[in-house]
Amino acid sequence: MSKVPVNKTDIIELVAEQAEISKTAATKAFNTVLESITAALRGGKGVSLLGFGTFSVKSRAARVGRNPKTGEPINIEAANVPVFKAGKALKDAVNSGTVVLEEEQL
Repeated sequence: MSKVPVNKTDIIELVAEQAEISKTAATKAFNTVLESITAALRGGKGVSLLGFGTFSVKSRAARVGRNPKTGEPINIEAANVPVFKAGKALKDAVNSGTVVLEEEQL
């Protein structure tokens, strides 16, 4: 398995090729999806993509941490953090090495 990460440009090129659309259209579509997910999470809603996974927001409580360099205690503020939980189809695809998406899931 390759350790080279796939980046946004790679995904956009693949979408453009697979959907037979321009890179400009693929970029706009991809950015719209990311903006929609971000807006939903910002609004306190989760996003569920059947077979792929679920994005949600969890609250992380304030806590005392340690500066790793000095060992000095530091206060870490409470925060909302985005969380992704992979769906069964994604887990199966990763473990089998093949990607199978039904048209209904796309």
